[in-house]
Amino acid sequence: MNIALVLAGGTGNRVGADVPKQYIEVADKPVISYCMETLTAHDGIDAVQIVADVMWQEYIRKHIAGEKFRGFSSPGENRQMSILHGLQDIRNYAGADDWVLIHDAARPLLSSCQISDCLAASAGHDGVLPVLPMKDTVYYSEDGRVVSQLLARSQIFAGQAPELFRLGSYFTANESLLPDRILTINGSTEPAIMAGLDIVMIAGDEGNFKITTREDLKRFRQMIGEHI
Repeated sequence: MNIALVLAGGTGNRVGADVPKQYIEVADKPVISYCMETLTAHDGIDAVQIVADVMWQEYIRKHIAGEKFRGFSSPGENRQMSILHGLQDIRNYAGADDWVLIHDAARPLLSSCQISDCLAASAGHDGVLPVLPMKDTVYYSEDGRVVSQLLARSQIFAGQAPELFRLGSYFTANESLLPDRILTINGSTEPAIMAGLDIVMIAGDEGNFKITTREDLKRFRQMIGEHI
């Protein structure tokens, strides 16, 4: 069983809108609905769980359809706690050997191909992480003011979503970080790496960007042909 866990509990303050970025309407539908349509239409996805504040849940219900939606989970103190809440709820209807595909609602341009690539790469591993290579020269600074050393660009990658994990081992990896260490986690794959799980990298998709700023939102509107 493959379950998609969609994270929609953030506030999106950097966009500067009156509502969280994942609920901003673009071309007459909220940002979250774009990735939801792709996930529910994919033959490899069996169920979808959404992390969302209770005040937005009825709104979300009006914009999603299909039998794959299984329910809502409560947001946590940070992104990783939101993921843990989602995993806890998913475990009520899925087993340890099932897979969970974690995706941000604010990444609307998720492709069916990227989902398929994640699922196909999972064999023999504990998880899958799409990555993008670094295009610019990368430097390391110990004090944030002067350059300490040049890093090997070919060995540095930017992680993307969706990230795929085997449910049982990934849940245990997150649970082991309670109560405080989990609040310091910045990326979904970090708990898996800390637990020594085998995470394989695959090619990411530059078009699958996250809407974080006004410019990101403007870019998305332009890409889908909405008049600004």
